[in-house]
Amino acid sequence: MPEITLKSARFRGEREASWRELERLVGAFEARGPRSLSAAELNRLPALYRSAVSSLSVARAISLDKNLLAYLTALSGRAYLCVYGSKRRAGQALAEFFRRGFPRAVRRHAALAAGAMGLMLLGMATGYRLTAADPERYYDLVAPQLAAGRDPSASTAELRAALYGGEESAKGMLGAFSAFLATHNAQIGILCFALGAAAGAPVVYLLFENGLMLGAMAALYASRGLGAEFWAWVLPHGITELTAVGLCGAAGLGLGGALLFPGRHTRLQALAARGREAALLVAGAVAMLFVAAVVEGEFRQRVHDPAWRWLVAAASLGLWSWYFLFAGAAAGAGAAAGAEARAEPEPGAAAGTGPGAGAALRAGAGAAAAWPDAAAGGG
Repeated sequence: MPEITLKSARFRGEREASWRELERLVGAFEARGPRSLSAAELNRLPALYRSAVSSLSVARAISLDKNLLAYLTALSGRAYLCVYGSKRRAGQALAEFFRRGFPRAVRRHAALAAGAMGLMLLGMATGYRLTAADPERYYDLVAPQLAAGRDPSASTAELRAALYGGEESAKGMLGAFSAFLATHNAQIGILCFALGAAAGAPVVYLLFENGLMLGAMAALYASRGLGAEFWAWVLPHGITELTAVGLCGAAGLGLGGALLFPGRHTRLQALAARGREAALLVAGAVAMLFVAAVVEGEFRQRVHDPAWRWLVAAASLGLWSWYFLFAGAAAGAGAAAGAEARAEPEPGAAAGTGPGAGAALRAGAGAAAAWPDAAAGGG
């Protein structure tokens, strides 16, 4: 017992100054954030953290007293969060998500997103052909709430007025239909994600049905010579809105794929892993639906010139295409390489648990060899 006490006292005496300095810096960081530290202190913080982890490893390897081990474990854990934990504010994290995280997630799910959009396009083509061949099919494909009076029984003048809101009644119908359409597409998107765990089958149906309704409406307007004006009315907000629905569909299809083909994992594990990725798509899609709602509620009802509507639709397509193809791409490759190069001990290494614990103990054994008197019990 006296030998262990002597070991502990000598060990503490040789290193306590750096521990106290680390404790002071960590305390300031926790209380007032990184701005409370000078540049020199911020540069010194990682070195002091590594020194504390090394001390903890040595202390565990030579079985020093429990109080010292508890102190070093707590100090190392707190320092780890300061050095490697998130130091970004919520606004910064949100900006980072839209600059890099969301477009990268879309690129990782490009095949699923293309499949989801393909299902909607197939539905549109089917709905268009069915309605063009038999207008009565319109009533089978488009719900009355969605049609809002726009059906084969409406006159051409009424259909045109619904696109431009010329009279008060038409404006009211246009506003009501716009609100219903936005709500409908948002519901379809959320349902696609939520029902993805049912092997993806409901997702396929929802995406195809959504396309059927839009195709049927396009056929109705085309039969009255208003096809181009209809698409000029739909696409300024529709490119954003339908892309968002497609991304939700991709998330749902991904969940269905994880359930059907879990690989080496259990189905629950595969769903959990894919669910985290799918959540990124849905979070970004929700923001896109908000943007579409703004365009639908403000721009489309104020700007009636089809040329301007087509221009905004083309700009929207170009902007989203660039964003999903290129945003965050160059930074992503550098960040991945940097993350590998900066691989550091996990919190478990400091606490003596988790996957990093074994490495920490091996490091401690090597460090103990550097102090033969401590390892041998000399003092």
